[in-house]
Amino acid sequence: MASVAARGGPQAPSPTVYVRNLHERIKIEEMKEALRTIFAEYGNIVDLVAKTNVKAKGQAFIVFDSIEAAERAISEVQGFELFDKPMVLDYAKTRSDATVKLAGNEDEFEVHRRRRLAEKERKQAQEALEAQKKLKRPAAVPGAVPDAAVAGRPSKTVKGAGLKSSNPAAAAVVPDEYLPPNKILFVRNLPDDYTVETLSALFGRFEGFREVRVVPGRKGIAFVEYESEAGAIGAKEDTAGMTLGEEGKAIRVTYQRQ
Repeated sequence: MASVAARGGPQAPSPTVYVRNLHERIKIEEMKEALRTIFAEYGNIVDLVAKTNVKAKGQAFIVFDSIEAAERAISEVQGFELFDKPMVLDYAKTRSDATVKLAGNEDEFEVHRRRRLAEKERKQAQEALEAQKKLKRPAAVPGAVPDAAVAGRPSKTVKGAGLKSSNPAAAAVVPDEYLPPNKILFVRNLPDDYTVETLSALFGRFEGFREVRVVPGRKGIAFVEYESEAGAIGAKEDTAGMTLGEEGKAIRVTYQRQ
């Protein structure tokens, strides 16, 4: 769907209206029904999205079939109170899936969808990194003097005293599931009998497939490379969690760490 990032000013006209400052305690279906009733007066609604997750609460997207309809809605509904809260309206920053489907062909929609997924995963990676940074241990109390130093003896370094490590490995690590997209996939939990040829047949179905690389002496893992991120994104989305082999093991597919 369209981006919900911080908005730095008026957006370029588009068929999608971004609505914020909605009442967060109203049930989502009730809110969607109220929004549809209000905005249907201004044109044909092809999609209406409102979500329950914390970051998207109080927001919605109304997708019309024309920019003119969105313009009328913004002009006339701006500041209208819904459930005792004035709605704040603007054009969405990016095109919605419904708009691309309506205006383009399947290939254009697929490109749009992959770009949206890549942007979403980049944001998740950034958020995960920020969360990891917040989990750092608190620093030692300023001005505190170790007992050993007071006694005139050299003090031992206490592990976990809040000093920042110079070891790069100790830096905040993004979980595998939130690594930003790149053109190489890291595949785990593969059946032991799966060969390069078997994996090439599985992953070669996706755009820009280049090669499969296995690690000598290590079973169950492989690297799959594509010519661009787009192919890797499509392959990851379609194969992650797929069950393979007689045991029906679910494979893990993530982007390679860079």
